[in-house]
Amino acid sequence: MKSKVHNKEIDSTNARDCISFIYNLHLARRIFCAKMSKSPHLKVNSASTVMVDNFRQSLYHQAENLFSNYIPLKIVHLDNLLKEDALSITDLSSLQAPLDIPIPEPPTPEEEEMETDKNEEEEKKKKKAPKCGFIKGNEKIVMLLDRVKPEILALRETCITVSCWIQHLIPKIEDGNDFGVAIQEKILERLAAVKTKVDGFQTNINKYFSERGDAVAKASKDTHVMDYRSLVHEKDEAVFSEIRVILLDMRGFYAEFYDIISKNQEKVTNPKGEEKPSMY
Repeated sequence: MKSKVHNKEIDSTNARDCISFIYNLHLARRIFCAKMSKSPHLKVNSASTVMVDNFRQSLYHQAENLFSNYIPLKIVHLDNLLKEDALSITDLSSLQAPLDIPIPEPPTPEEEEMETDKNEEEEKKKKKAPKCGFIKGNEKIVMLLDRVKPEILALRETCITVSCWIQHLIPKIEDGNDFGVAIQEKILERLAAVKTKVDGFQTNINKYFSERGDAVAKASKDTHVMDYRSLVHEKDEAVFSEIRVILLDMRGFYAEFYDIISKNQEKVTNPKGEEKPSMY
C-alpha cells in the first residue's frame, strides 16, 4: 500500500512539473511575440505605394505589348533588313572608300645617296606634314552603322524591360513549390548574358572607328607604305561582316525571348500556381 501511495505522489509531482514547463514555455512565447511586435517596421507612405503600384501596372502593360506586338514586328523588321541590297553585298571590295592620300614618287638614285649622308635628327626636324587634305570616312559603312545603332539601343532597352518585369513577378521567399521561381531565375540569367553581348556590339563599333582612324593616320603619314592603305580597306570589309553578324544575333535574341516566354508563360507569370496569376 505504501509503495502505491508513493508512486501516486511521484506521478502527481511529474504532472505538476510538466504543466509548469508548458506554462513557462507559453509565457516565454508570448513575451517573445510582444517584443517582436514592438520592433521597428519599415514605414512606407501610402502615396509612394500607389506610385510604385502604378509603375508596376505600367510595366506589365509594356511587357504585354512587347510579346504581343513589338518583338514579332522586330523579328520581321530585322529579317527584311538583312535581305536588303545594302546588306547583301558579296563583293566586299565594292565597299572600299577612296583614300585621298597622294602616293609619293619613288626616289632617284641620287636622292637615295643623299639620304644616307643626312643626320637622322636633322631629318626629323625637316619632316613636313603629309600633303593630303580632309580624309572622309567610309560613307557606305557609316550609313549602315547609323541604321544598326538604334537597333542595338532598342534591344538593350528590351532586355532591361523584360528583366524588370520578371523581377516584379518573383513571389516572396517561401518553402516549397519553387520550380516556377527557378525558371524565372534562369530566364533572368539569360537576359543578363544577352545584354552583356549586346553591350559588346557598341564596343565593337567604337573599336572600328578607332582602329580605322589609326590606319588612316599611318597611311597619310607613311604615304609610301601601301600596306597601311590595304589595312584601311580590310577594316571596312571586316566591319561589314560584323554588322551582318550583329543583325543576325539581334534577330535571334528577339526570337529566343519570344519563344522562351511563350513556352513558359504560366510559370513566369504565375510561378506558385496560384488561382489568381501574380501578373494581374
